[in-house]
Amino acid sequence: MRMPFSNTPPVVKNLLIINIIFFFATLLFNKGGSFPLVEHLGVFYFDSPNFRVWQVVTYMFMHSPVSFAHILFNMFALFTFGSSLEMLFGSKRFLNYYLITGLGALVLQMAVQAFEVYQIAGSITINPETYSSTDTHAIRKLQEIYYGPMLGASGAIFGLLIAFGYLFPNAELFILFIPAPVKAKYIIPIYIVLELFLGVAQFSGDSVAHFAHLGGALFGFILLKIWRIKRPWDFY
Repeated sequence: MRMPFSNTPPVVKNLLIINIIFFFATLLFNKGGSFPLVEHLGVFYFDSPNFRVWQVVTYMFMHSPVSFAHILFNMFALFTFGSSLEMLFGSKRFLNYYLITGLGALVLQMAVQAFEVYQIAGSITINPETYSSTDTHAIRKLQEIYYGPMLGASGAIFGLLIAFGYLFPNAELFILFIPAPVKAKYIIPIYIVLELFLGVAQFSGDSVAHFAHLGGALFGFILLKIWRIKRPWDFY
């Protein structure tokens, strides 16, 4: 009798386990609707008083405790796309790719946040407690940047998406609300462009870190080029 996920490559399997453990630990240490692990392990803007160096890694394993869909879709994508990529890359290179794209996601997100802070305050570092302005929108934006943690594996997942689309362009994917399968080389670029549009548009109430997604995809593409990873059937 085979155990569930017995054919899942080791790094993908362990990443799934770690993410699930972090998720249930976050729920377990719930204090009256407050989630201390989010504050300790989610990542804050580098100039925030809540920033800690370990957060640049731990944030990748944290997910929203109030939205089961967040971890569900990320883990489904990790299992679906990550398994094929780990078998192609090898476990060590796949783990490096996953972690580097997760860090790349954070780099781009923080760079965008630094630019936003500079536009408001004329510097990328301020004291949010003493900063004052008559522009309430600017104050609210600074509060979001300095005191809103980012969490989730989505940046690394977008790294996996770009790699899968590049290496398996003709793989057919089933997408919600689309009745027929769509090839990866069509749907994944559309998804990336949509993320860019949403990141630039900054619609009110949108709390998704779109530039983190783009950072994961960008660093993933750069790694594919640096490592010269070719499609499985491209031998020359």
